Amino acid sequence: MENDIFKRLAKSKFRSKFKLSNKDKDYILSKGFDKIEEHAREFISKRVAPAFIPNDGKQTPMRNHPVFIAQHATACCCRGCIEKWHGFKKGAELTPKQQDYLVGLIMEWIRRQFEDKND
Repeated sequence: MENDIFKRLAKSKFRSKFKLSNKDKDYILSKGFDKIEEHAREFISKRVAPAFIPNDGKQTPMRNHPVFIAQHATACCCRGCIEKWHGFKKGAELTPKQQDYLVGLIMEWIRRQFEDKND
């Protein structure tokens, strides 16, 4: 995964405030990374991939699942943020390749949270 996007996200006060709690990490360990990636794929395909989303900008909660937290941290939470940060235009369904990119970014952020020794 490109470090460039992570460097850009780290400069954002809003994006950089998101961290996984110990409870989130325990949940991930109990489910396994494959299951968490499955959740990420489902959330991306159903909540942000469609061309038009009636509640765009409000469809991703800020807590209660590690993927939701990761979506906000990586600007994969709504079509406005995705367009601004990743260049995927609103009003067009996300392609499978674009969805793979977003899921990969989310999972990389989650992995980096596990490696972070400063929590």
